[in-house]
Amino acid sequence: MLDQLEKIKKQAQAELKKIKENSEIEKFRLKYLGRQGELTKVLRQLKDIAEEEKPKVGQLANDLKLIIAEELKNIADRLSDQGESDQVTKVDLTLPGQQILVGSLHPNTIIQNELEDIFRSLGFMVLEGPDVESDYYNFEGLNIPADHPAREMQDTFWLTDGHALKPHTSALQVRTMEKYGAPLRAIFPGRCFRYEATDASHETTFYQLEGLMIDKDISIANLIAVMKELLRAVFGRDVKVRQRPGFFPFVEPAFELDINCMICEGKGCSVCKQSGWVEILPCGLVHPKVLEYGGLDPQVWSGFAFGLGLTRLVMMKYGIDDIRLLQSGDLRFLKQF
Repeated sequence: MLDQLEKIKKQAQAELKKIKENSEIEKFRLKYLGRQGELTKVLRQLKDIAEEEKPKVGQLANDLKLIIAEELKNIADRLSDQGESDQVTKVDLTLPGQQILVGSLHPNTIIQNELEDIFRSLGFMVLEGPDVESDYYNFEGLNIPADHPAREMQDTFWLTDGHALKPHTSALQVRTMEKYGAPLRAIFPGRCFRYEATDASHETTFYQLEGLMIDKDISIANLIAVMKELLRAVFGRDVKVRQRPGFFPFVEPAFELDINCMICEGKGCSVCKQSGWVEILPCGLVHPKVLEYGGLDPQVWSGFAFGLGLTRLVMMKYGIDDIRLLQSGDLRFLKQF
């Protein structure tokens, strides 16, 4: 039995020196220490040997078992350290570093996020509507019936089923009143589409931000106060504005709120069409018929609405002199933001 143990010891020591991979460690362990391993078979024979030999044989077998287990641990640690070292050496430190590509927000998105934060601080909800809208919400519910001359003002992309790509974010006014009732404070940022010739200040796809406030005894004073606070927060200073009469069927009275062109500082350029002013905030008090379409009693409730030209505001904020740059996808332009 002692000779058998010595033979196993020499054989194991020789095989331990040949282990080069982690997978070989498990194979070796099973061969000698597993349930059917060489050393395990010897230990099972202890019951068959003389009593006086059992202590010596048992001690030698246990010592051999501990030696093998310790050697396997050392080999595993060595192979682990070697693997980490190999991973380090595989990195060629002489190669140039790779540039990490980091995306950025589009200027439209930057300004929209700022506006949403401003209006949330004033207690307004931020809502979204569909890009494809029905004739009712696009026009009829806004006091623009089929035979109304105001329809001629809309260069609309019509679909074959009678729906249309929304030409203005005002399309969400009646939807919002139907769902939330009154009192109500909400803004609707979104993309708009109009079939028109493009130039430095007009594009077929652009962004607006509609605002709606419904409550009791709302007046023009409330409208002007909110508009001034909005522009002051966006530009970080007081902005020169002018208010002039306008016509929008869904508000009465209606106004055009213009800001002094910040591209040319009011001197005249292609963006302001040499006028020194940029139309940015059509607004007014909500027409009683629109309140009725929204399910509200105009004798009880009143409100104001405005349609902020979000894309034009972006142009004023960043000094962009051509609206077509914003939808161009030109990375040379977009990387500036």
